[in-house]
Formats: sequence, C-alpha cells, structure tokens
Amino acid sequence: MTRPAARTQQSRRRFLQQSAVATVAVMTNAVLHTKVAWGADYTDLKTDDYLGAVAILAKVEDTTVFTEGPAADRNGNLLFTNVPVNKILKWDPRTKLLSVFRENSNETNGLYFAPDGSLLACEGATARVTRTDAKTGKIEVLAEGFQGRRLAKPNDLCMDDRGRVYFTSRSATEDPEGENVKAVYRIDPDGSLHQILAWPDVHMPNGIVTSPDNKKLYLIEAHPDADHHRDIRVYDLNADGSVANGRVLIDFYPGRSGDGMCIDAEGNLYVAAGLHKTRKTSETLDTKPGIHVVSPQGKLIAYRETPEDTITNCTFGGEDLKTLYVACGSLLLSIRTKIPGKASYKPQG
Repeated sequence: MTRPAARTQQSRRRFLQQSAVATVAVMTNAVLHTKVAWGADYTDLKTDDYLGAVAILAKVEDTTVFTEGPAADRNGNLLFTNVPVNKILKWDPRTKLLSVFRENSNETNGLYFAPDGSLLACEGATARVTRTDAKTGKIEVLAEGFQGRRLAKPNDLCMDDRGRVYFTSRSATEDPEGENVKAVYRIDPDGSLHQILAWPDVHMPNGIVTSPDNKKLYLIEAHPDADHHRDIRVYDLNADGSVANGRVLIDFYPGRSGDGMCIDAEGNLYVAAGLHKTRKTSETLDTKPGIHVVSPQGKLIAYRETPEDTITNCTFGGEDLKTLYVACGSLLLSIRTKIPGKASYKPQG
C-alpha cells in the first residue's frame, strides 16, 4: 500500500543526492495472512558451503545488555548498539578492543553505513532516523514524523543503489495515540518521506534489505503474539521505489521469527532467528537459535547455532566482506563465510 509523500522539516538533499550517484528468483505466492507451521528440515543442510565456525569476539559488560544493529565501515571497524543503556559500541578487529563509540545514543537500534561513509541510525527514544557525517561528526535528522504525527520507533534500515533509504518503524501497541502505525518508509534523494507499507498489511516490521540487483525488497515480520506474521516477505521493488506483489518467502511461525538480516552477493539471506528458551510469548522453540541462510527461492540451505539468547542481527564486514558479525545477547560473534556480502562500499581486498 503506497501513501502520499510528506516533507520532513530538515534539509537532507545534499547527502541523499550524493548517495544517489554512489554505487554502492522463484518465490512462493502464499496468501499473506495464512499461518502455517515452521516446517524447515535442519538435516541435510549444506552449512559448510556457506558458513564457518562461530567465534566469540567480545562480551559486553554493562548494567543492562541487549545488543543490536551491527554495521561495518570500509576501514574494517564494527559498530553495534547496546540499546537499553544508550550506547553505540565499537569493535576494532586489528587491536581486538571493544570501546564506546557514542553515549547518549537515544536508544539507537539499527545502524547502516552509507556509500559516502556516513552513519545512518534508527533512534528509538526520539523516534527519528539520523545521519552522522563521516568527517565532521555532525548529526542530521533525516526523518522524525509523517503527515503531522510522530513515527513509531524506527528499528532497522538499508539503502538501494539510487541512494534511497528504507526503514522499519514499529511500536508495542496496535494503534498508539498520536503516533503513526507500524510501517515501512522510504526516504528519497529529494528528502521526501513515503510510507510504502503499513498496518494491517504488515504486523511487526523488523529487519530489511534490498537484493543485489536492487529489484527486490526483503522484510522480516516478527510479531510475538499468536496468529500474527512471523516470516520473511519479499516485494518487487519498482523503479520509483514503490513495492508490489508482496509474498511470503519463508514462514517461521510458530517459532520465533527472524530479527535482523543481511544479504550476500548472490542473493542469499543470513537471518538471525530463534530461541534457546521461551520468553513469555506465544513463540515456540521450533525455530532453532542461530544464523539461518535462506536462498532466494525461500529454502533453508545452511544453519549455525549461536550460544546464547537473544540473537538479534548480523552484517557482513572485513576487507573481503566475508566476515559475518553477529549481535547475540551479551556477545559479539563472527562467522567466516564462503560468499561475500552485498557491498554498501567498495571492499579493500
């Protein structure tokens, strides 16, 4: 469902226009509201053809820990967030040191490095999407409201090859007063904000990526309540940035759905999903906890278990884009991959 465009008050043209010029499947036609049991077979997978061993890089020590939003820059640094204590953390793979990149992060969740090196962030507490200039460190607001109402908390984001930013926005309540409903938005290079999907067509939008050819938009639905969407949906991404022909790629119900994901250069999704133990929701343990590799045809082709709850998100990084970084409970993990990730920047190797 496409909604009318609305201008935000901040000027974003220069960044988005620069991003626009930077270069950075057989699907199932299942009925969107039909729920079927998670039927993936974890046996006979080709895991070693896609994923190496799981390595623990660091353990986050703080008053409260819930890690999210990993994003790797072109210099090899890895940023990720500890949402409840308002921190963005930095892992340096050369020194093997973990440090605080930013305090008072406004409950930042998802992060993404744009082709020009600037950092995009989903700030939950302020309900806005921001951009941090790579050279000056200046923070610019890209979106903070739609049609006169506050956004639901922005959660995760990505970009396409035309410099358009796509982000998910969701809240814990069905129809919060004075706030937009759960939705997916697009920020165009001219600075306009568009709501391209919204409740009730989507129930709890979470992780979001575009395909390597930028012709598909993948969206994780992760609602913890019974009889709601827990799946990955795929949409045709039109030339104007609108979406069409939505269908379910893979359904995790009744287990815990995916949370965040990333995509490799061949179009396979790497999905952080599952639980070791239940968490007072209707989610079952049918989805095993770890990284699930899902083909463009919606088939589970590889899986690596992760050591603790709650696995939330992953991203490709490293000089060859073959290091998968994973935010998992209090841990930062890495997994070497056989296929490089889809690049948002030109790798050094």
